[in-house]
Amino acid sequence: MQIKYIIALACFFLLNEINCQVKLNRTNAPDVGDKFGKDSTADKRSKGFKDLATIDMYLQFAGRIDSILVDTTISIKKDYKFNYLQRDNFGLMPFANIGQTYNTLSFDAVDNITAPLFGARARHFNYLESNKIKYYEVPTPWTRLTYKTAFEQGQMLDAFFSLNLSKQFNFSIAYKGLRSLGNYQNALTSSGNFRFTSKYKTKSERYNARMHIVMQDILNQENGGLKNEDILNFESGEEEFLDRSVFDPNFVNAENILRGKTFYINHSYDIIKRMDSVSQNKVSIVNTISLEDKYFQFDQTSPVTTYFGDAFTADINDKVKLENFKTSLGLNYFNNALGEIMFAINYTNINYGYDSIVLFPDEIIPNRIKSKFFGIEGSYSKSYKGFNLEAQGGLNLSDEFVGSYLSGIINLKLFDDVILEGGVNINTRLANFNHLLYQSDYVNYNWYNFNDFKNINSQQLNFSIKSNKFFNADLDISNIENYTYFNLEDTIDEVKIIVPKQYDKSLQYLRLKVQKEFRLGNFALDNTIMYQNIVSDEDVLNVPTFIARNTLYYSNQLFKKAMTLQTGVTLNYFSKYNMNGYDPLLADFYNQNESELGGFPRLDFFINAKIRQTRIFFKAEHFNSSFTGYEYFSAPNHPYRDFTIRFGLVWDFFL
Repeated sequence: MQIKYIIALACFFLLNEINCQVKLNRTNAPDVGDKFGKDSTADKRSKGFKDLATIDMYLQFAGRIDSILVDTTISIKKDYKFNYLQRDNFGLMPFANIGQTYNTLSFDAVDNITAPLFGARARHFNYLESNKIKYYEVPTPWTRLTYKTAFEQGQMLDAFFSLNLSKQFNFSIAYKGLRSLGNYQNALTSSGNFRFTSKYKTKSERYNARMHIVMQDILNQENGGLKNEDILNFESGEEEFLDRSVFDPNFVNAENILRGKTFYINHSYDIIKRMDSVSQNKVSIVNTISLEDKYFQFDQTSPVTTYFGDAFTADINDKVKLENFKTSLGLNYFNNALGEIMFAINYTNINYGYDSIVLFPDEIIPNRIKSKFFGIEGSYSKSYKGFNLEAQGGLNLSDEFVGSYLSGIINLKLFDDVILEGGVNINTRLANFNHLLYQSDYVNYNWYNFNDFKNINSQQLNFSIKSNKFFNADLDISNIENYTYFNLEDTIDEVKIIVPKQYDKSLQYLRLKVQKEFRLGNFALDNTIMYQNIVSDEDVLNVPTFIARNTLYYSNQLFKKAMTLQTGVTLNYFSKYNMNGYDPLLADFYNQNESELGGFPRLDFFINAKIRQTRIFFKAEHFNSSFTGYEYFSAPNHPYRDFTIRFGLVWDFFL
């Protein structure tokens, strides 16, 4: 825990070294052209014209080449993203304490991967994968400090710093730390996400490299939720039970933790370089190296056999580890007429498992799933007069780890404000590792299905329209074969029997999401509605039919436009359905068809303001909890959070 706050304080003290803050605007911005070219503001700044730096010169890069301007504005979308995940969490139902987990109200049917995912998916909402890491180019040092209060003796702090040591070399360092005690017994959360990124290019720009190191730990105390006999007491709303610490949960002696280290580098060299926009060809050799080392551990000082069943030992200590090394080498070819084509050969080395085997009278649970295999991958993209085409695919050259994906997107800009998009996704891969192999000191949590489970096959068609003037809509239709999930098989003397299962028939899933904002003067009404429908012979995948978020707010500039103010109310709602249950030992969700939850409104009142480069957020969360009923849950036996007032800010510093 000490290292978290040392790093956070170190980033904070960097702020104190900043002796001036540049007033960034676009009205007096110079014509900088290439931001880091010969006549760039960076050169002028070295001559004493540092005030010429403008906000549009601070760039962040996501994906391969796309750049995004650093955004310091305030909007309703910023309010949606000001949370623990720092992204819009529409379709996610948070648990009572910040940093616990989220129940998914919507389902992503297809992912463009060819290998199984690590288990403990409930711990991965705040786990940063390599495709979520951003790189930067900044004309001057940039620091961002994000702070938000938590629940009972805690706070969340994300300190970020980026600097270009030269026109060619940038690095950034950041740390997000959280500690929150929570309102229920044994519900403490503590997490840390350390990120270091570096971006380099030679003066000729023939060689380009991006590298990042990410170290993460996500710890949660677990209590199994409320006991069945306490559900009525919670829902009664009686004053003696409003202090949630009076409830005795199912157990108070367990915790789980997910730790991971990722080392990643992507670099390329232009064999044939485009000298200008008129050049016809570019040929590059590209190499990517990635190493991820992670483990998940569940500890319990003494077994709770009335909740998990019989145990082998008197001290529960389950630990599973994954080492995943992957490298690829390929060629990237660009031609003005043909577009951009990439082809690569990759190599993967996977080692997942435990340090011992489990012996049953009629079965042996092995300790490892290991494999080394080659694969191929490729992509294609082309843009022409508002028309964009992108396609990518991958294939494992392995008999054991059979996997492939193919995706394509067609994007067409009809007018300045209307963009149409359509796509197709096809994917086949093995189920997640914790479906294939799991070991535990609890007898019921031991299985090996590597030779029995078939590949999950998914096909999806998706369409979207983007228009601020009209509306934004996303539609996807998916077909899933061999859907694999955890299922509540039975309950024996209050012990839940949870097993991995595979649905041997196909199911169809339709999802439609529509968003539209209406404005009248300084008032606005932002609406997001999602409709979902699943067709299958059995209830193996449950989602609510409707999810809605509606925000009525007022926005204006005050004090001679020195401050931007937004205030309003957000309503969140989803229809009743058989909500997934949460298993703390697996740190995963399971399908259940015994209890319907949902159908309750969540009202949040907020006041947001922006003063120069500082954004301030104030929110009264779930203020209707005391007068609309206490039947609000994030999962069976896990109540949602009560009314609380929280405060936070995002503070940008530019030297």
